[in-house]
Amino acid sequence: MTINENVSTFAGLPVREWPADGEPVGGPAAWRISPGLEAERGEFARRLDELIDSTPVEALLVGDWGDCYENPAPIDALVAAAPRLSGLRALFLGEMTFEECEISWIRLGDVAPLFEAFGSLEVLRIRGSEGLRLGTVRHETLRELAFESGGLPAAVVRDVGAGDFPALRHLELWLGTPNYGGDATAEDLAGILSGERLPALRHLGLRNAEIADDVAAALARAPIVPRLTTLDLSLGLLSDTGARALLTGGQLSGLERLDLHHHLVSEEVLGELAAALPGVVLDTEDSQLGERYRYVAVGE
Repeated sequence: MTINENVSTFAGLPVREWPADGEPVGGPAAWRISPGLEAERGEFARRLDELIDSTPVEALLVGDWGDCYENPAPIDALVAAAPRLSGLRALFLGEMTFEECEISWIRLGDVAPLFEAFGSLEVLRIRGSEGLRLGTVRHETLRELAFESGGLPAAVVRDVGAGDFPALRHLELWLGTPNYGGDATAEDLAGILSGERLPALRHLGLRNAEIADDVAAALARAPIVPRLTTLDLSLGLLSDTGARALLTGGQLSGLERLDLHHHLVSEEVLGELAAALPGVVLDTEDSQLGERYRYVAVGE
């Protein structure tokens, strides 16, 4: 998933814009509401009400709610509408491209009320991190949780590790860089890597990380790794140091897929990985070794 274009599918459904511009509502769809930069306050809530009155909503994408770099996400409007969105199974908050709003500018606020209001939610993706707060939350049915950012606050990382997500199979954190608020360290991942509150987890993505080598070293002997089928360390600055730490840990043979794309790993060490993990699909595309300046894939 990239941030240079809007997604065309979400939660297995085709994405359609609301309002539907006179077209018939038709079959199941993931509906995107994006009033745009100059939208008046309350426009998102108005469009959401119209959508709910027109069709059952199974999946919802929230785009630019209006001056999203100044106004926090419309959490209150979503929570107020929750009793009328009993069928909602998937929510993407902040689904906008960098042309609509740079990822580091997207102002969010406290997202914890979403976890309480939407008790049947199965997929939750949140893009942006400005003002992001979570707290300790529990959710019984959530199967996929992702925080996409150019810099994820350490407090949010720790809160994820302290939360209870008994059904969660897919967890994805874009850790980012300190330049954009990504102040987490490998130690902040301890609650996640212990796996104690994530009994069903099979896909772990610790992506877009400037501290990718430190993350890899922490993963080397982390209790959660033998349970995983997919480990995703892509989009960051993983080097030979981190890749060799993963190998030293000896826990990767149970994986089906290891995603390292956008990396700084040498051909020699990539060969060592391939030799040590013959049954594992490796994504090692997009080497950054030849680049003069090296950055995480998603920052500003």
